Amino acid sequence: MADIVLHEVNDGLATITLNRPEAMNALNIATKNALREAVEAAAADDAVRAILLTAAGERAFCVGQDLKEHIGLLAADREGGGGGRTMSTVKEHYNPIARALAGAKKPVIAAVNGVAAGAGFGFALLADYRLVADTAAFNTSFVGVALSADSGLSWTLPRVIGTSRATDLLLFPRTIGAQEALELGIANRVVPAAELRAEAEKVARALADGPTVAYAAIKEAVAYGLTHSLDEALEKEDELQTRAGASEDHVIAVQAFVQKEKPKYVGR
Repeated sequence: MADIVLHEVNDGLATITLNRPEAMNALNIATKNALREAVEAAAADDAVRAILLTAAGERAFCVGQDLKEHIGLLAADREGGGGGRTMSTVKEHYNPIARALAGAKKPVIAAVNGVAAGAGFGFALLADYRLVADTAAFNTSFVGVALSADSGLSWTLPRVIGTSRATDLLLFPRTIGAQEALELGIANRVVPAAELRAEAEKVARALADGPTVAYAAIKEAVAYGLTHSLDEALEKEDELQTRAGASEDHVIAVQAFVQKEKPKYVGR
């Protein structure tokens, strides 16, 4: 894996780190390819029981598309030498990354250390839990470069903050500070910047040591319930509860409860 994206697995926890701090972790082609590979690998690896997505540096989590590279690709397309593939990055990179984050059968935690704009905002919202540094900020930013939303932001943002607020932020981009992000539900927790990594690792470790099958069922139930009727959601709950009830972790948890011990889950 290229060092522009670091991918480390330690005792069930996969930590994926965007590592272009000098470019505010902007997404050039190489970074997008490496990020896609890392996220898809972590999502598919049964030994990985939680994924922590973070970034190097203090200024930015990810400012989205690398516009310095993008402008050159656009020029090549306009001159007929680029193959017209500049905007295919949505299909080739952003969509697969979004699907892997949202579809991972394990918790995904985002540690947002700085500015999260455009695709960076989108990827953060695809996480199941977001810890945000008190110095971080969010911005949809797409309209500022005359583009629509991508990276799942048109789907996640209305579900997190409501359709009216989401439309406002997409049409009139502005910077959302950490405290407002907490109030809107964009952040689950805000912590001092100096404590972010340690707190994120603590949360991620707790989830990696938890009942993985139950977590996957909860993720699936919530996503299903957003687009189905109550009756359909109840049927899905029955299906997923049966699956969780058949797991080794359920037996371990019940035995530990009866014996008044802390359960040691195996993730199966």
